[in-house]
Amino acid sequence: MIEPVALGDFFLTFFSSALVVLFGAAYAAAFAWAKLRRRKAWFWLAYGFYAALVASSLILARTANLNGPWTALTLLLLLGYWFAPYGIWRLCSATHVDE
Repeated sequence: MIEPVALGDFFLTFFSSALVVLFGAAYAAAFAWAKLRRRKAWFWLAYGFYAALVASSLILARTANLNGPWTALTLLLLLGYWFAPYGIWRLCSATHVDE
């Protein structure tokens, strides 16, 4: 059973979960922009956003008491966040070959 979030950790849990959403979106957007513009600097920015996503996800997992199998689920989430932009880019480029 998951322990409830301590009242003192509520703000940190709320803030880190919001950062997970923001950094995930920023990583995907910077990755897509890097692919469109073919610029290495945008890839580095995307990877920086991903590093911030990892940090905020780990903070969220710790403050929300996500232990045991939830830790594996958090790592699976991060793995999915890493590979999703690559898969989506391949799908989009394959469906728009004629353009």
